[in-house]
Amino acid sequence: MTKGTKDPIGARRRKAQARIAAALGDVGFALPGSVAIRSYRCGKANCACHGDPPRLHGPSIQWTRKVNAKTVNRVLSEEQWRDYEAWFENARRLRALVSELERLSLEIFEKDARWTKRSPG
Repeated sequence: MTKGTKDPIGARRRKAQARIAAALGDVGFALPGSVAIRSYRCGKANCACHGDPPRLHGPSIQWTRKVNAKTVNRVLSEEQWRDYEAWFENARRLRALVSELERLSLEIFEKDARWTKRSPG
């Protein structure tokens, strides 16, 4: 930037980017995908899960993610869930921060004054 030209990014956006960068640095281990905790009925007609009131099986803790464009599911034990729950939360936080940084970057890019200039020809 040359002397006398206006900062196209601005102090507010630079501060926001610095805040996002600092938050990214605070994220620990992260596991991708999603976790669903479900209770369910089985296929046995005489099972208590079909009773009135039903006593469902579970909870079952299922982790789903993509590996080489294929969906992979793993069933986690309650102990594994307790040990890794923060890692799943870290992944959600990481995705949110990256989305925020992308939104901020697009805002700066779209406000670039050069978009209003016409190209020759």
